[in-house]
Order: sequence, then C-alpha cells, then structure tokens
Amino acid sequence: MFHFSEYNDMSSDSNSGDDWEENSEDHILCLFCTEIVNGFPSALHHIETLHKFDLCDFIRKHIHDTYSYIKLINFVRHKEILPEQLSTLGIEIWDKDEYLHPVVEDDPWLMYDIEDLINIKDVGEEKEGRQMYESNNVILSQTEYEDMKRTIRLLKSQLKESETTCFLVKQQMEEMKEKAQKLILGDDLDEKEKNPHNSNADEGYFNTYSHFAIHHEMLTDKVRTESYRDALLTNSNKFHYCVMLDVGCGTGILSMFAAKSGCRKVISVDQSDMIYQAMDIVRENNLNDIITLKKGRLEDINIGLEKVDAIISEWMGYFLLFEGMLDTVIYARDRYLTPGGVILPNRCTISIVGSGDTKRYLELVDYWSNVYGFKMSCMKKQVLREPSIEICNVDDLITSTAEIQAFDLYKVTKGCVNFTSPFTLNVKKTGSLTAIIGYFDIFFDLENPVHFSTGPHSTSTHWKQTVFSLSEPISITEGEVINGMLKCQRHDKDDRGLMVVIHIKNFCQTYFLD
Repeated sequence: MFHFSEYNDMSSDSNSGDDWEENSEDHILCLFCTEIVNGFPSALHHIETLHKFDLCDFIRKHIHDTYSYIKLINFVRHKEILPEQLSTLGIEIWDKDEYLHPVVEDDPWLMYDIEDLINIKDVGEEKEGRQMYESNNVILSQTEYEDMKRTIRLLKSQLKESETTCFLVKQQMEEMKEKAQKLILGDDLDEKEKNPHNSNADEGYFNTYSHFAIHHEMLTDKVRTESYRDALLTNSNKFHYCVMLDVGCGTGILSMFAAKSGCRKVISVDQSDMIYQAMDIVRENNLNDIITLKKGRLEDINIGLEKVDAIISEWMGYFLLFEGMLDTVIYARDRYLTPGGVILPNRCTISIVGSGDTKRYLELVDYWSNVYGFKMSCMKKQVLREPSIEICNVDDLITSTAEIQAFDLYKVTKGCVNFTSPFTLNVKKTGSLTAIIGYFDIFFDLENPVHFSTGPHSTSTHWKQTVFSLSEPISITEGEVINGMLKCQRHDKDDRGLMVVIHIKNFCQTYFLD
C-alpha cells in the first residue's frame, strides 16, 4: 500500500505545485445538480459547501458494501434526489437490484469503491507542492503515482462491471434452478392450491414474456403493432410534450413510438427480464433521455411521478381477458392518470360467431371414439375442457355474429371480467353447429381513430380466435334464431385464468383458459 510522504515546498515557477484535483483528468458531474468539477476532492467539496451535505459521512453510516454504493449512486441519478431528501430515506429505498444499472454511462462516481471515495476527501486537503509516495523503499513521482491510480480505477471499474454481470447471471441461474426443481419434483403444486393469490403465482406469467420468441411474434403482428403506431403518430398533436406510462413495455416498442410522437417523458414498466433488453434497445436508439425503464410489478414499485397524462398498454390476451393484465391497467388509471388523461386503447368488445366445421370436429373431438381400434372417449372431456387458439376459416361460419360484452377503459373495474351475457345468433346456413368462435375488437377513439379486429373476417393476428368446441354437433336450419348465454368469470385458482360457461339450446359446457 502506498503512503503519502511529507511534501517539500517548491518554487512557484516550477509548475509542480499542482494539487491532486488539478492533476486529475476526471470531469465529475455533481450528484445533485448539473455542475461539473475537476476531480473528486473538488466534487466532494462542492457537495459539502453548496449542498450542505457530507457525502462521505453519509456513506460511512449507511453503505455496507460496493453493491449498496452502486445502487445509491444510480438511485440518486435516476430519481434526481436532493440531499435533504436523501437524508430522510432508509436504505431499503435504494438497495434494489434495479439500481445496479448505470444511469450515466461511464459515471466516474462508480469507478471508486467506498474506501477510496472516503480517503479521497483527505487527499484533497493536502497543500500545494510536490508529493512523493514510498512503499518498501520504492519512490514514485506524483505523475507516476497518478498514472497508477488511474489504472487502478479503470481496473476497479471493469471489476465492478463484471461483478454486476455475475450478480445478474447468478440470479438467472437461481431462477432456472428453482424452475427445474419445480418441474422435476412438482414441489410447488400443493402451495399454489393452498394459496392461489400468492405473489409467486405471477412468476410463470412474467417468465413467459422473458422469452424472445413471444416478442418476435408480437412485433411481427403488423395489425397489432401498426395500429398502436398509427394511433400515436397520426395523433401526435394530442401527445406533444405529455408524460406517458407504458404498462408492460416488453421490448419498449410502444414507448419508442410514444417518444417519436412528441412525448417529453415516457415511464416504461415491465416485470419480466425483457426489461434489460429494452434498456439496451432504448440506448441504442438514443431515446434514454426521454424513456425511463423500471423493472417490477406496477403495483409494487414507485414510478417517480404523481400523475401521468396518458397510459398505453398492449394488455390483451386470448379471448381478450385471459392473462388478467387488464387489472394492472385499471390500477394504473386509478393511481396515476391525471383527470382528463388518455388511455390507449380506450375501448374494446368481445364477440362470438357459430362455426360448422365438421371436418375439424371429426379430427379433434370424434377422433377419440376410435384410436387404432381402441376407445379413448374419456379424452374428449379433456380436449373440450380447454378452448383452442386457431385461425378459423370464414367459409365454415354459419351464423351471424353477436357482440356479448363491451368495455370502456375509463370506467371499468376489476370486476368487469365476471359477466353473464345473453346472445342471439341467426343461422345463415343449414348444417351442424360444432363450435362457438370468440374474438375481440380494439378501439383508439382519437381525432384520427384507429380500430382493429381479431375476428375471422379480418386479417389474422397472433391472438387468432378462441374456439369453444361443442361435445356434440347441434343441427341447425337456415333462418333459425338461436338464443343462448355466455358466462365468464375468473378462474378460482388463478387470477389470470378464465372460466367460460356456454348455454345454447339444450347444450351447456364449461371451459377453462388457464
């Protein structure tokens, strides 16, 4: 370890009286304002004199390791915290993994560990003059010593970056290990049945959105993606200089559309690990000055703002309501949307139509009556229990359509998932009714309105249609009017799942989307 020796006063014309901070090439952005100073001693002195805050003393009292220090610095940067606010906060506020990611690229504050930063304060108090450093009888000039210190700082910075990467990889490995144990041992089944509303129940849902394939599927769905794009960009006058909240941002595509539409700030929230990719994507497109990304359940985190001007979300699941993400949009509306604010999309409907696809019925349902000479009719119940997600042939539709439910996102509550709707279908073609097809429509009611449908008469989307197969075909005649009822409610063991009951003629069957 190097020790400071007594320094010798030098003549003023030797140009060797520069102190530590004048020799330092570091240009340090203050943690609490936009002032840039040269060297850490000056930075610490600036904070202490201008902001009346002893950062080193605060670190001594509250920071226990390098990770906590990194989180503190990024937290202050991210939240634009003032010293007087920081003094009132507990460590649990900033000691979160989301603050391991640098807010300022190559932030000099992150190049020092805790001890170095505290020691720098003492170094900065040295008087002008030449300084020599001695260890084991090896004498270094100040220039050599400063070069060595810069090299050490660089190595420490690289080490911390590697440690952060290792930390995140370790987290992912632990998650994979836990999943493998559950897959092999099934040790979580009893717990889930006992406590279906446990916070861990969401893990599978969010993990699904950590995979790249599902985001590729959604992004290449031109109907979906271009509808959101057009709603924002063709109504950019509506969103100019507004603050928007993107609920479930995924790769950040909607957030970037929002930024291009003129929003001055976009808060993008997602619980899945895709948020880390979104951070890179936003930086790659130079939009990190507008878009702020936050990892976590919206209900569990603080977005840093009291209100927003608009909320955007692609929350729709199969049969519109499967996945239960509408609950989070409703929470966002009630908690953050300013009076008169905008929700995108703001309206949606669910509709049904009858199908007479007998070929599909024979292949999917009747198949189990004779499998290589063996009866497997017990399998029919399981096959019929779960609706299938597929693209239906328009030529097989044999009834009119019926809208069974409409949702106004400015008014709906979480209870809107539970509804019972009577319906009427007019038979257009004599034949056999083999399935009820469900789909939804989405509306952006703006000055330049945008609408898209997931129905069989429209361009197909990644949502396709939801097919509720009948256990037995129902004979119907052209001109006949069929009355029925559809009941939808949350799955009693999974808030993100649905139970659907269809009554039609003498037929009644229960389906589960889970």
